[in-house]
Amino acid sequence: MDMNQERIKELVRERYGARAQRVIDSAERSGCCGCGPSVSACCGPDEMENTMRLYSEDQLSGLPAGSVAASAGCGNPTALVGLQPGERVLDLGSGGGIDCFLAAQQVGDTGHVTGLDMTPSMLELARKNQAALGLNNVEFVQGEIEAMPLPSGSFDVIISNCVVCLSPDKDAVFDESFRVLVPGGRIHLSDVLALTPAGPGATDAESWVACAAGAEHHQTYVDRLRRAGFEEIEINREGVEFLEETDTATYTNTAGFRITAQKPA
Repeated sequence: MDMNQERIKELVRERYGARAQRVIDSAERSGCCGCGPSVSACCGPDEMENTMRLYSEDQLSGLPAGSVAASAGCGNPTALVGLQPGERVLDLGSGGGIDCFLAAQQVGDTGHVTGLDMTPSMLELARKNQAALGLNNVEFVQGEIEAMPLPSGSFDVIISNCVVCLSPDKDAVFDESFRVLVPGGRIHLSDVLALTPAGPGATDAESWVACAAGAEHHQTYVDRLRRAGFEEIEINREGVEFLEETDTATYTNTAGFRITAQKPA
């Protein structure tokens, strides 16, 4: 690793904070910050292209344009998680809130969704999006996923979308995830992993914030989850192709995966 952990976090915060601010500024200029199926008219084709590959039109319909434009995921963790009414869900690195809002629909008024993010402008954007939707079963909390400012045993399910790969201390992320889950709780992560044990072969700043340098081989990922105490670990390629092998240094030897695991009851 070429950079220390705090520098990596600073770079990630800067990159995604700037992304959120661009969305906020664009919405203020255009007045296009509400909900509706025609969010592509507000967000533009570049922001929409990847999101449209990962989410269905039905899922995106009615969501605030800002939550769609800010999305930078590599999967769709709410699509296969099987959330139930009344469950308490934590989204690690919640960004503009897209996965929180989809989870909130599934857990209903008796459930609750908490979005955790370390970037102030992303939290500002997420709260604006929440206000546009009028959701009362969602909240957004500022904090780092390596040291969650949340009580132990508070959640039934943890989801995350292309965020753990950005962390320079994944052991801390999984230890904290284990702590805040109830016994029998589960995690459903979409993340970028390396396709070979050699890893992505890039450790520069740009590769870190592009989700490549922090990508680990699936066996390393599984070992970290097991050390944290998780069981029934499964890792599969995401159904939607993303970050496939290319000729560019940033994305070489990485791909999107779906990871599930459970805390013993």
